[in-house]
Amino acid sequence: MHAHLVITGVLLIALALVHLVFPSYFNWKKELPLLSLVNRQLMTIHTFFIALTVFLMGVLCLVSTNDLINTHLGKVLTTGLAIFWSIRLVIQFFGYSSKLWRGKTFETVVHVFFVFLWTYLSFIFWWVATN
Repeated sequence: MHAHLVITGVLLIALALVHLVFPSYFNWKKELPLLSLVNRQLMTIHTFFIALTVFLMGVLCLVSTNDLINTHLGKVLTTGLAIFWSIRLVIQFFGYSSKLWRGKTFETVVHVFFVFLWTYLSFIFWWVATN
């Protein structure tokens, strides 16, 4: 369990860092100016705070592994994280159109990768929360 939380922490930090490439990969210099100012700022600010939150989740897993496993507060936190990542797993199927990935090799690989990642994160946090 300890090792899986450490792996989870590393994965979450890596996931947070991936957000750094969003502006260039998704061509935000061209795409975002087409949005209203409020929508443009919502995209950039929310992306920053999502990345920050995911990064801090990873840090929590790395620096408080034993507390997450052995304390009541750890069980409460991991329950919340399990719910969060389980909802994210559901959103992977129902929040994004399959038109974004179906028939496209790279996008399909990314979709499948994230299905496995969200499943793993959900499982690990439920496992810690319930044991």
